[in-house]
Amino acid sequence: METQQQTWQNMNGKIFQHSITQLVEEAIIREQANGHRLKVCVGSDSHVYGEAINYATAVVFIREGKGAFTFIRKEREIQSISIKERMLNEVNKSVEIAYAICSVLDNYGVEMEVHADINTDPDFKSNAALGDAMGYILGMGYVFKAKPFAFASSNCADMMV
Repeated sequence: METQQQTWQNMNGKIFQHSITQLVEEAIIREQANGHRLKVCVGSDSHVYGEAINYATAVVFIREGKGAFTFIRKEREIQSISIKERMLNEVNKSVEIAYAICSVLDNYGVEMEVHADINTDPDFKSNAALGDAMGYILGMGYVFKAKPFAFASSNCADMMV
């Protein structure tokens, strides 16, 4: 699967040479051995630079009461698309990763949320994709969060895009 071959890094820029499923499993084993209760949130964000769109996808591990850490994947695409299509591309990138890691999370009893960087306020352009994004994420069986509760996409991924 192509997802497995992507390069992942942490927020400090350290590059990892393993698949996201391996990174996730190693992190869960390490954190649970240290007594941490975990939740994982997956989200993506994008920024447009001329005809290029930079995407970042974040896999955020929340240690209950003990902070968090993140794995990030960056991508760049050359295309001109609508805001709605770009928002749905972000959601698709998040769902792709959620799907890749969900069996590992299930094996270790770790909950997951998928975050969409889409505003729930109809006055914002990204809101045009809200219904489709929510239907896609919920239809895949994942917990859905949008702004202002979608910190994996609107904060973590946003910082790295």
